[in-house]
Amino acid sequence: MHTLICGSIAYDTIMVFEDRFKRHILPDKIHVLNVAFLVPEMRREFGGCATNIAYNLQMLDGKMLIMATVGDDFQPYAYRLEKLGLAQTHIRQVQDTFTAQAFITTDLDDNQITAFHPGAMNFSHRNSVKDAADISLGIVAPDGREGMLTHAREFHEAGIPFMFDPGQGMPMFNGDELLDFIEKADYIAVNDYEAQLLQSLTGYTLNKLATRVNALIETKGAEGSVIYAQGKQFQIPAVRPEKVVDPTGCGDAYRAGLLYGIAQGMDWQETGQLASLMGTLKIAYRGGQNHRYERDEIGQRYFESFGSRIF
Repeated sequence: MHTLICGSIAYDTIMVFEDRFKRHILPDKIHVLNVAFLVPEMRREFGGCATNIAYNLQMLDGKMLIMATVGDDFQPYAYRLEKLGLAQTHIRQVQDTFTAQAFITTDLDDNQITAFHPGAMNFSHRNSVKDAADISLGIVAPDGREGMLTHAREFHEAGIPFMFDPGQGMPMFNGDELLDFIEKADYIAVNDYEAQLLQSLTGYTLNKLATRVNALIETKGAEGSVIYAQGKQFQIPAVRPEKVVDPTGCGDAYRAGLLYGIAQGMDWQETGQLASLMGTLKIAYRGGQNHRYERDEIGQRYFESFGSRIF
């Protein structure tokens, strides 16, 4: 049986401006802004929530399928997925579109200016959960608005437990729509900022929302995470990283750990600790998919961090 990962596939183009934006943006001229930044350093990363999660889940030997939409420029990414051995069965190419992509310019103060083009992601509703066989678990990660609504409904109608991970897609939905997602979902995963926004939009506290699902997971970066489940709060410590390089994709790595633990029937403390470790292993590398560990290495790091064996 497989975990079906519904979410985005994207290219991330990251550029570094070797100065500070504030030296080139005049506050009294913001209404006639016309600036250009010379960016000698540029790199292109493979990203997107669905593929980031799958990349990390593969390191755990998890069984998964990716469901996403891509554009005419997908070939380099398709070649990468082929080399990784990740199936493309439910990745749909939408003609006359671009694959979703972010263009990020960072200055020396780590300020960022980002332009995001959703492209083919807007057509994610053309994919159907019904087309995937042998699915025992799912996740609705950030994607096109209609796709997220459709896939949540289809998971629910099929009786397949799934995780709702609104992420940066949360502002696309009002409070009633978010509550509808929660009523259908079995698990919710949010970071601390998203948790505040979710409470504000729905009018419910995290404790109240947690009573509507099997588990609600709130990540808090270096402060660890909390899992609300079984009427308890499981406190999950953060694992100290070897170095802190780039938080991009850490949330997706964490969710891969969650999905693996749920699929394997682990208890919540073990599941959260594995998820915490996966996020930490990622943060030492640039981009969402440039770290690589064998399953045995992950198991050893888990033992060193928590004093018990997980594999």
